[in-house]
Amino acid sequence: MSLIHRFRKTLAIGGSVIAVAATVALSPLAQAAEDTITWKVQSHWPGSSSSYKDSLERIKRVIEERTDGKLELQLYEAGALFKAQETFNAVSRGVIQMGTISPAYAQDKMTLAGIASGMPFAFRNVWEAAYFHKNMGFEDMLREEAAKFNVYYSTDKVYPTEMVSKKPIESWDDFTGLKIRSSGALQKFLTEAGAAATYVPGGELYQALSSGVVDGAHWGAVQGAASMGLYEVAKYHVHPALNIAGTDAFIVSQKALDKLPEGMAKIVKDALDEQFWVRTNEYLYKEQITLAKVMADQGVQVNTMPQDVQDKLAQVAQKMWDEEAERSDKAAEAVQKLKDFLSDLGYL
Repeated sequence: MSLIHRFRKTLAIGGSVIAVAATVALSPLAQAAEDTITWKVQSHWPGSSSSYKDSLERIKRVIEERTDGKLELQLYEAGALFKAQETFNAVSRGVIQMGTISPAYAQDKMTLAGIASGMPFAFRNVWEAAYFHKNMGFEDMLREEAAKFNVYYSTDKVYPTEMVSKKPIESWDDFTGLKIRSSGALQKFLTEAGAAATYVPGGELYQALSSGVVDGAHWGAVQGAASMGLYEVAKYHVHPALNIAGTDAFIVSQKALDKLPEGMAKIVKDALDEQFWVRTNEYLYKEQITLAKVMADQGVQVNTMPQDVQDKLAQVAQKMWDEEAERSDKAAEAVQKLKDFLSDLGYL
């Protein structure tokens, strides 16, 4: 074989290899492997919220690390793209790929949303709410209902909503004599229980409490009250919790999940499942150390309501549970599951 012939053959083989490599490089799978996918994520938390940093920025970091930067989350704080109440519809239609919401914002779509938002005076400990969600199938029920709207649903964490008061609650008369800043389902609950519950915007809450417009309020639990300065004017932290619930959730477009390269959707779902346990435990830890700090530094006292007061509140609460059960067969199933669980624990 002549030198020129061998040279031509080498060029032909090399050209074939280059052509194959180019074909592979331009294939959809290769493009998916190489390109960075960007998801828009609309939050219901303002950028100043502790949950924006502790929950939303955490999940961004985890997902980006575990996908080697191939899936990037572009975060938008509350109101940046549209109103928080519109987030569920935006994710459902695929306008954005992901968001965070309070389940209360999806009550017009999900009949289980009211239960997810928190049934008053149901759980007494955070672990019970976590067990109900993850071990008794309530989270699966939420996901099944959300899936009808092309949404993958994942609770961020479960945590308590607790009240602060300017005076201790030592009797039923003490409770019914309170003027309490509240909102949503808890405002209805406290009103039906006999207290004077009224809504006060967050920006006006400190002044309302300090001036006596209200005697008590709830803004999350210990961390929320401390961040708002409420312990400066209200020295009693009231137990038990008004409710313990998964009042924050991640929602993801199912279409966006289905478009991800093989294996990446599982990374996202696993990260969200892990988030539930990490954030629930972290929140509990921060609650405890914050309570210890305000007790030591600001003279805050824990006020546990008398058992007879708790019993009366539980009776009122159970009527609200039954109202939620009427929303659908699935809601009735979830409420019955809740009652059976609480009965097993000896609470009913």
